[in-house]
Amino acid sequence: MANLTIARRARLTALAPAAMQTASPGGGLTVTSIDAYPLREPGTGRRYTVLRVKAQGGATGFGECSGLTAAQLDQTRGIVVGQPATAYEVLERRLAGTPTAQCGVVMALLDLCGKAAKAPVYQVLGGPTRFKARALATLTGGTNRELAERLAEARAGGYQAFSVPLPSIKTFSPNHGKDFITAVEERMAALREAAGDTGDLVLDGAGGMTTGDASAVAAAVERFHPLWLNEPCAVANLGAVRKIAQESVTPLGFGAGIADAAMFQNLLREECADLLRPDLSLMSIARARRVAAMAETYYVAVAPRLDGGPIATAAALQLAAALPNFFIQEVPAASGEARAMRNALAGAIEQVTGGFLALPTGPGLGVRVDESVLTKYRESA
Repeated sequence: MANLTIARRARLTALAPAAMQTASPGGGLTVTSIDAYPLREPGTGRRYTVLRVKAQGGATGFGECSGLTAAQLDQTRGIVVGQPATAYEVLERRLAGTPTAQCGVVMALLDLCGKAAKAPVYQVLGGPTRFKARALATLTGGTNRELAERLAEARAGGYQAFSVPLPSIKTFSPNHGKDFITAVEERMAALREAAGDTGDLVLDGAGGMTTGDASAVAAAVERFHPLWLNEPCAVANLGAVRKIAQESVTPLGFGAGIADAAMFQNLLREECADLLRPDLSLMSIARARRVAAMAETYYVAVAPRLDGGPIATAAALQLAAALPNFFIQEVPAASGEARAMRNALAGAIEQVTGGFLALPTGPGLGVRVDESVLTKYRESA
């Protein structure tokens, strides 16, 4: 046995130098350049930055982030250029100081890896857990009537789940909530009727309520069976948030403004959240996957936040396919010229049918980016 072990080690030692000489780090995917295109969406005024990452041989990957300064872009180039795209996990950690760059770069590197493998990103991440993703429409409007009209338009566009904003709390006094609670109930009743038997509602608190009002709202909307109450209050006091969760059966969702995975862990440990919402403008795909894996051990689902462009939507769908505990994907509201711009940039990736988005099946992120649209809508510094 000892002689066999010695012989095996000798063969491995002999093979190692040859393997090192023939291996190509990154498989020819060494990053050669990074370009940034800050865009402003017509109509909505939504801003986001598209990153174009080029590798040896001319391969191109695209990512998206909320924005980068010139100094941050230079710093990002210094970290990423010359490195293999396949090292996206390592580079993600090196970019921890610039979370927005981290999000866009990891997205673009995964796009490059998928294109090199001739497979969707979700295959690079281990294979799909589903073949379509439920879609959530974000409704905008000031009155119940306006919101009902937006809901009808979204239903005609294939959606079956809708995020509804709270009535403006500027007209109400904090912790003096009778009139406010009545307004919330009236809104939910009106939108429940507009949504019909097959429609689902999410009530979005936008983190603007006190814990007292949030607790009252959570109890008041129980009878409307919302999918969840989104961001009812700030998460600075987890004890107060836990009290809201314990006093109502309305599910609570949190994630806005959270860039630290430890805060998500605290929400889970304290049993404050029924749904986690990692923001894909603050957390890279790699980090969002780690948050989802953590949530899975608590039997908690994940519904990533998204308020960017269509490239981010494509990335979100790739992530959705890779997560066993994925629940639903928010799609940024866009119509008219904004919708035309998004479709021109990355195709009809946001087309909803029967309440679901189809997974992109092309290599990488699964979209073909029209670079002329990047030039046309580029925002001047």
